[in-house]
Amino acid sequence: MQSMRWLPLEANPDVMNQFLKQLGVGSSWQFVDVYGLDPELLSMVPRPVSAVLLLFPVTEKYELFRAEEEEKIKSHCQDVNNSVYFMKQTISNACGTIGLIHTVANNRDKLNFEGDSALKKFLEESVSLNPEERAKFLEKDESIRVTHESSAQEGQSEAPSIDDKVDLHFIAFVHIEGHLYELDGRKPFPVNHGQTSDDKLLEDAIEVCKKFMQRDPNELRFTVVAFSKA
Repeated sequence: MQSMRWLPLEANPDVMNQFLKQLGVGSSWQFVDVYGLDPELLSMVPRPVSAVLLLFPVTEKYELFRAEEEEKIKSHCQDVNNSVYFMKQTISNACGTIGLIHTVANNRDKLNFEGDSALKKFLEESVSLNPEERAKFLEKDESIRVTHESSAQEGQSEAPSIDDKVDLHFIAFVHIEGHLYELDGRKPFPVNHGQTSDDKLLEDAIEVCKKFMQRDPNELRFTVVAFSKA
């Protein structure tokens, strides 16, 4: 059976903010560009930051690392807080939307939802499901699919054909109970990157992003976006 496929979402804060607005998420928090990874440019990012999204190229080097990382975590185990909301990705090119869902789901206590919010409804109905069941639940959610499709057409660059192979992937970094978690729907579980805090989330997430870049030093296709208090 052929898997579902969506148009890819652009790593554009305006598109992401409009996407969340359409799904009934209040505008008290907004996505903003991170223009560089040095301290001076990071100081320009509005605080506090409650999530960081990274768009990166899926290369051969990365896939090798991902397989090694998975084996290492499985053999050594890791602590993952039960309150982390994590979902698998079963829809091709849906990683942008899953990154947004991971951002909102793990910051529900900070956000306000407006009217008959489709995303609030999705989270309430999926919070008790496991990561695989949440993925299946997303496949059936027409409100989110339609919003994704319209948002994917809104970017500054021309939207690719739905059949184009896209080798760029979104992941989210969030702070839960004193730890930094990487949430990637292509992985079997969240990755705990150690201790962090609300104040240090941006800097600690950026340190992990730098490792992605160091693994592929010839690649330039990296984009970092922060979810900041407006």
